[in-house]
Amino acid sequence: MSRLDGKVCFITGTAGGQGAAAADLFTREGATVVGCDIKDGVDLADPDQAAAWIERGVADHGRIDVLYNNASATRVGPFDDLTWEDWQFTLRNELDLIFTVTKAAWPHLKNSGGLVINTASVSAWRGAAFTEQAAHGAAKGGVLAMTRHLAASGAPHGIRANSISPGLIVTPQIAHFFEDPSHPMHGMAASHPLGRLGEPQDVARVALFLASDDAAYLNAIDIVVDGGQSVIV
Repeated sequence: MSRLDGKVCFITGTAGGQGAAAADLFTREGATVVGCDIKDGVDLADPDQAAAWIERGVADHGRIDVLYNNASATRVGPFDDLTWEDWQFTLRNELDLIFTVTKAAWPHLKNSGGLVINTASVSAWRGAAFTEQAAHGAAKGGVLAMTRHLAASGAPHGIRANSISPGLIVTPQIAHFFEDPSHPMHGMAASHPLGRLGEPQDVARVALFLASDDAAYLNAIDIVVDGGQSVIV
């Protein structure tokens, strides 16, 4: 028996990276996965588009057992150069869209006693490691706080909410930075305590654990997935 047999899991940001890895792993573990991505032309930070995606998925599959809010987009760089547009872009695409999607899904999660998994970041716990990222850290700090409040609000309905805080994960969008000697990310794997950087599958496996019945008594917790890098850098 697979770990997610019979579960209907909605995952955002499934076109690549961590979302694609989770969608593949969840499917192999027996889940019905309903995915969505900005590359599909759906802007989940827009309340109407988020609600339409949720309602289409529920119409097709009848329920939501797991909502995995993985999608995000950010802008990083020196605080001196951070613009109001950068700030708004980051909060919209890393915090607002978790509200819009979860708000739309909430009645269905109440019906199923479902689970919310949110993607936060080690940047919510610490300062910058390789570049300044005040907007990203602030947005993901909001995700951590929102997750705890969702856990409190959802408890009377059997809804749980947990989060994952990835460290630096090698995705197709940033993989080339590690090969560029002029980039701050170059050579980071050599200084990592495990001798390698994280891969999308490392995060997906933690999400699978949280989505499975093995984590049925976990609520309002955050799991840092960085291989211990944050304790030495």
